[in-house]
Amino acid sequence: MFVKFISADRVATAVNASQVTFISSVSDGTRIRFGEGRSVTVVEPMDEVIDKLNRTTGFTQT
Repeated sequence: MFVKFISADRVATAVNASQVTFISSVSDGTRIRFGEGRSVTVVEPMDEVIDKLNRTTGFTQT
């Protein structure tokens, strides 16, 4: 399932939620990491990113 975010350069970005391996807060938003050193920085705050990803994958935050 893909989730739409806005990247740091204000371009719409689609993320495959099942490929996310790590999420971290950075000064200009949230960095979403994937395998093999790939990542994208989005402007949405970390809590919003987690919520959107959880809704698409069926996971719940504990």
